[in-house]
Amino acid sequence: MKHKWKIVAAVLGAIILIVAAIPLFVNINTFKPIIENQLTTALGRQVKLGELSLSLLSGTVEARNFEVADDPQFSSEPFVTATVLRIGVQMRPLVFHRQILIESLEIEAPQIHLVHAANGAWNFSTLGRNAATQTQALKQPSIPKLTVDSLRIRNGHARVENLSARGAPLVSQVSQVSQVSQVIDKIDLAVEDFAVGKQFPFTLSAALPGEASLTMTGKAGPINPQDVAKTSFDAQLALRHFDPVAAGLVDKSAGISVLADIDAHTVSDGSSVNSNGTVHTQHLQLRPDAMPAPKPIDVTYNATHNLSDNTGQLQDAAFQTGKLEAHVSGTYSLQPGDTTVDLKLAGEQLPINELQTLFPAVGVKLPNGSVLQGGTLTTHLTIAGPLQAVVISGPAELANTRLSGFNPSSQLKGIVAVATGDTGNITNIQALSVQMQVTKDGIRATNIFLSMPSIGDAVGSGTVSPTGALNFKLKMKVDTSRGLGGKAAGLLSVVNGTAGKTASEAASTGLPVTITGTSSKPIITPDVGGMIKSNGQHLTNKLTSLFGGKKK
Repeated sequence: MKHKWKIVAAVLGAIILIVAAIPLFVNINTFKPIIENQLTTALGRQVKLGELSLSLLSGTVEARNFEVADDPQFSSEPFVTATVLRIGVQMRPLVFHRQILIESLEIEAPQIHLVHAANGAWNFSTLGRNAATQTQALKQPSIPKLTVDSLRIRNGHARVENLSARGAPLVSQVSQVSQVSQVIDKIDLAVEDFAVGKQFPFTLSAALPGEASLTMTGKAGPINPQDVAKTSFDAQLALRHFDPVAAGLVDKSAGISVLADIDAHTVSDGSSVNSNGTVHTQHLQLRPDAMPAPKPIDVTYNATHNLSDNTGQLQDAAFQTGKLEAHVSGTYSLQPGDTTVDLKLAGEQLPINELQTLFPAVGVKLPNGSVLQGGTLTTHLTIAGPLQAVVISGPAELANTRLSGFNPSSQLKGIVAVATGDTGNITNIQALSVQMQVTKDGIRATNIFLSMPSIGDAVGSGTVSPTGALNFKLKMKVDTSRGLGGKAAGLLSVVNGTAGKTASEAASTGLPVTITGTSSKPIITPDVGGMIKSNGQHLTNKLTSLFGGKKK
């Protein structure tokens, strides 16, 4: 028995010695030109490898200093560099037939240089396109396109450059235009059963600018031989803590910010991408002078994106917070550092109590900390232009609400308070309609109609400056059927120089009112200066008789 074990041990020892001696007889570096040529042919880019080493136990060839050239139209710098490239090879053909048959590729901590030109082209779009040309130039026989059981990228780092020029030749764009750079870290890509000409499963994860994270799982392929960026795929996407400003999609000067979690199903046929899913937003802010919304907003969307010109169609996006739901649809264009939109927002009978939570996000400030209670808002707005100078315009109609914590009559020098007897701190608003235009230069409001049952009606127009300064001119038509209507009408007759007319005629003429200050601290002033001068002593006498005083 001991003799048999000695034989077994001897055989195992001989095998180990043979395996250990293989590297002495197989100089793996003699295969470096073959491996470089295979990868160069498959990628259509010049590939360079450093010193090679062979590990028989793992069946891998390890290359130090791996480099893939860029498309010369974009850059003379390498497209990819890495300190370690592991190549899984079939050992039997290598040892006995001196053939390199690649089974797997693993790139450790690569540095990837991505360039997105202003015309929409990527520097990786031409990968594989020039394979035939490369084969001929290197005088190598044609080999099958790269097929591997496993392709891995671990802990990759990508620098993304967005070129901002338009209409210039590609080479001049790269060399002359200003660039916006972003960084993508912790790139991990796993592809199984990879082949250029068929569909293959993949998983991808990465850390994006602004502490965002991306994961994708699905299938891709076949690889588009003319433009890798237009390869078809079907994937589930999860994007967490996404900041469009940090990602470079929105310029910081636009004053727009949000943090979003996105879950989407995305399908591409190579020319367009269809996507539907949900977006959970937090801290939404839509104007530079606004404050982040205190409540989250959920969006369910369906969109189609055109890969050739980086434009898209938003079929519908339903915005929800609480019981409030509004819909947005339209088109957009995403260019490096320049996002433009042409959208329509529709909101029907939106509950004011829910809508009020969004006021900070759009820069709406109510007077003196007051709040709106009850009622609805109906609006149809157009949102158009570049995001840094977007124009929002359209009608808005408020119905059956009340303003608690502020009463405009308190600032009308006692005129309306006398007219109505309303000195409370709540103002009922039966209707408010306005035509708005919101730009970076401020807000312009026209065709204002305001109906307050305890006071009357008001019409007019005005503006809000970018700093929040108000400048409104209104005509208030006091309701003489309420409170001390007779005295109010008499006073209006005097103020408007209409002595001798009936009370109803004076009230219908309207009291000119100027609103200045800010939306949080408005100053409401009857515009009677000139009228007082023109009425002189008659005004003094009339006021005395009207309110029971004694004439001096």
